[in-house]
Amino acid sequence: MSPARPARILVSVHTSAALLAVGCLLGTLWNGLEERPVALAFGLLITVGELTRWTGPQVREPAPLAAAGALAYALLGEDAGTPTHHGMAQAVTIVLTAILLGCVPHIARGRGPDPGQLARRLLTVGFAAVCFQPLYNRGLFEQWSGAAYALLLAALLALTALCDAVLAAALARSRTGWPFGPLLRDELRGLLGIGSAVGATGAVMALAVAVAGLWALPVFCVPLLLTQLAFRRYAAVRATYRQTIASLARATEVAGYTPAGHARRVAALSVAVGRDLGLSGAELTVLEYAALMHDIGQLSLVDPVPAGATAPLPAAEQRRIALLGGAVVRQTGVDASVAVVVERQADPCREQPAAARIVRTVNAYEEKAYGAGADGPLKALEELRLATADEHDPEVVEALARVLRISGAGTGATPGARLRGGVGQGGAG
Repeated sequence: MSPARPARILVSVHTSAALLAVGCLLGTLWNGLEERPVALAFGLLITVGELTRWTGPQVREPAPLAAAGALAYALLGEDAGTPTHHGMAQAVTIVLTAILLGCVPHIARGRGPDPGQLARRLLTVGFAAVCFQPLYNRGLFEQWSGAAYALLLAALLALTALCDAVLAAALARSRTGWPFGPLLRDELRGLLGIGSAVGATGAVMALAVAVAGLWALPVFCVPLLLTQLAFRRYAAVRATYRQTIASLARATEVAGYTPAGHARRVAALSVAVGRDLGLSGAELTVLEYAALMHDIGQLSLVDPVPAGATAPLPAAEQRRIALLGGAVVRQTGVDASVAVVVERQADPCREQPAAARIVRTVNAYEEKAYGAGADGPLKALEELRLATADEHDPEVVEALARVLRISGAGTGATPGARLRGGVGQGGAG
């Protein structure tokens, strides 16, 4: 893959969003502001949503209230039974202005919005508005009422969600260089979480304002705020859970059984290889935890293995260490699927689950390449390719080679050094 291609994707998305913003702003200034109370109410809602933006661990939608309000304004056709005429340009302009106002306190604290996230929000809102506002203002939806109108909004939301998922996957590809297909699948799966809550709330807000007026906005904000609070607590628990696993994984390093940082490097490379092979978010989480704890069975050894390298050990000894590691993982209360991967990393390659094959190959690469000099990574990769007949899965080895080529680790950089940012994001969303 050419390294210039992800950069072109990022430039294209940002340029499209900038052109949309400038065009809509000029159009609104030229035509004036329609239904100012409605615009002010939705602008205030979006601003409040941005003020409550999640500044903690990275999630798919850090400001769900603002996203729902933006969608609702883009799909708004009536205010208490009175048709609106704000149009697509004004919808994008109000959303952009409100987002920028809501981001001022975050910028003052040094936590400004991600340009990619802002571009994605504008393009998504623009897509929803251009699908609805021109047709509504021409009277094409006058015959739609009741359940038919609700189904129409649901269909438009589905198309908007698909557009948003494509944009998010494209931005993730430009940031990481990972394949677009698996990233898009992760984004589509993420729609079942906070994405579905945002879309449903946006549609309900638009329908409620059409019937009851602007008083419906604060009423329908409460459920989404509670949902956002629940997601924050869930993410905090999940972060603590991962920190506990990472601390357990460091036990072998503190005891001198494995080199410092070995578990983190194996986990980073394993998650990257798993993404390249198309594993889902949940599978990547299991893979990451298993990679972090793959050497914990070495704590049962009386004498440490030199440099913690278990690959040169006899197969029976490797299997014994793996089984002991799985037993330790089970006692910690970690998901049983993680223990299975740890236990089976020493099984014959063709009998292993995908996660165990990845951990086995990445661990062998790390043991061979780390500290072996500038030519170590290339020699280690060549040794793995020569062992694909019985010890390593050829697909996993080639995926590892692609990941190393993208990250630059295959040219002599420290294995996994440039991939650590991907650890812990496997199940995000």
